[in-house]
Amino acid sequence: MKKISTKIILGDCKEVLKSLDENSIDLIVTSPPYADSRNGTYGGIKPDHYVGWFLPISKELLRVLKPDGTFILNIKEKVVNGERHTYVIELILEMRKQGWLWTEEFMWHKKNCYPGKWPNRFRDSWERLLQFNKSKKFNMYQEEVMIPMGDWAKRRLSNLSETDMVRDTSKVGSGFGKKVANWLNKDKVYPTNVLHIATECSNRNHSAVFPEALPEWFIKLFTKEGDWVLDPFMGSGTTTRVANRLKRNSIGIDISKDYYQMVKEDADNYKDTLLFEKQAQYGKNRK
Repeated sequence: MKKISTKIILGDCKEVLKSLDENSIDLIVTSPPYADSRNGTYGGIKPDHYVGWFLPISKELLRVLKPDGTFILNIKEKVVNGERHTYVIELILEMRKQGWLWTEEFMWHKKNCYPGKWPNRFRDSWERLLQFNKSKKFNMYQEEVMIPMGDWAKRRLSNLSETDMVRDTSKVGSGFGKKVANWLNKDKVYPTNVLHIATECSNRNHSAVFPEALPEWFIKLFTKEGDWVLDPFMGSGTTTRVANRLKRNSIGIDISKDYYQMVKEDADNYKDTLLFEKQAQYGKNRK
């Protein structure tokens, strides 16, 4: 197998993406800056302007993603004036107009989230992971994310009636179906679309760092060794680091010089070939 390439790019992803080849990326996993009314923060995009800000980026992501590739967008609504803002819903609808298919939605349950309360709500312990595709047929390796069965089937069967024991098997796909006896003697089962993953707060000097398990789960599910993974909002480089460990090629883009330098220094631990390229090296005119 060829050595793995990891490209770290300093620049505005809206411009850098124009230099990437069309239909060249197998998986996009990213968490862009969330809407924020404070201009001094990382991002600082106001909720009312968020959709207009993101659509030119999603347009380029649609261009670079392969027809059988997948885009996973980690995003969260913001509370404004005591109610949830609708920019996430609005963004989904506008991206569908661009040509994206909104094929699935995963929930990231932050199982170590600190408790808390406000006058009219509690602290969030979940975030959205929206799945978008270019076509209904996309690469998906479900067996790679199966989870241990444990003794669930035996405990479940002990409480079932005879009717439940002989329910019809599923008529769709290759699942185990409604006949619970089919679940016996199975080492692993398919997971749900709720991911129970602890956060890694105050890690790697980033305010909203991905836990490595999050991009790892999607990289295993939607790619194979040698595929290309893109994170246009690289941050501390979790996605590219995990992709390298799993023997996937990757591209990370970030507008922050501090984060770019952080990932560059961290790359000394990578075992495979690492390429660092600034935006200027790509050229501004894409043919």
